[in-house]
Amino acid sequence: MEENNKIIPIERMQFAVLIDADNISSKYAATIFEELDKYGLCSYRRIYGNWSKGNGWNEGVLLEHSIMPVQQFSYTTGKNSTDMTMVIDAMDILYKNKVQGFCLVTSDSDFTRLAMRLREENMFVLGMGESKTPLALTRACNRFIHLNLVAEQNKAMGENNVLESEENVTPISEVRAAVLALINENDGKQVDLSLIGNRLNDKFSDFDVRNYGYTKLSTLIDQELSDVSIRKSSNQYYVEIRSTLTKEELEREICEMIRKNGGMVDNLSILNDELHKKYKQLDFRQFGYSRISSFLRSLKSVNIHENRVSLKDN
Repeated sequence: MEENNKIIPIERMQFAVLIDADNISSKYAATIFEELDKYGLCSYRRIYGNWSKGNGWNEGVLLEHSIMPVQQFSYTTGKNSTDMTMVIDAMDILYKNKVQGFCLVTSDSDFTRLAMRLREENMFVLGMGESKTPLALTRACNRFIHLNLVAEQNKAMGENNVLESEENVTPISEVRAAVLALINENDGKQVDLSLIGNRLNDKFSDFDVRNYGYTKLSTLIDQELSDVSIRKSSNQYYVEIRSTLTKEELEREICEMIRKNGGMVDNLSILNDELHKKYKQLDFRQFGYSRISSFLRSLKSVNIHENRVSLKDN
């Protein structure tokens, strides 16, 4: 997974794109196919609606994106004929065995069962709709993209706006819990950022950093998760529990360790090992030093000569 949350599949899947014109605005047309391009190619491009009524999906938009309109009159008041027609077409396409995935563009929870049925046939189901989409549908898809948030993010990047949170987007609190759980599974040790991204995508079908107003996962974690921190090493990013240890607390602990050792430690590596046993997330860089020797020299209560550390006489 790339830092900008772009998905790069091993093979380009063939998709059938089925759009519900009754509840998806034509203003998302470009966004739909820009997002889909990250996942695969479009073998079928169909849009369903009653074209005798104005719905914004005019001829120009359909031609620009090579979308085939499917006319569906409302034969009975109160019945959604578009839903039924989309379901019938989806099953027809499924049994032709010409695609590996379906893109269902709708915010209507009535398509939840269709998404589940397609997944039962090992189809990759990509959902797209607005953030008002019920969780039942977003969770039924392999991945779900909130079109309004993606579009707003693209606009915000140009206007430096901040996105507002949306009710049906996975809350930051759940993202935080998933990140902390993965670190705990790794015995509290640092975890590669890419593994964090994979876990979030696996756990939450709608997870996308753009839902929260960011373009990079590292930035989202740095800005939104106060109890973890991002560290870069050899061009790799890692996520770890943020230490709350202060310099004063660490100095007192060091003095106590030296005192228990008779007032002197012959090799600072011994002291370093003991400190890391007690504080597993200890990183001297949080105090502005790259090595323990530099950190010790900054303390008023200890002397350091070569590798030997001792307490200063008061």
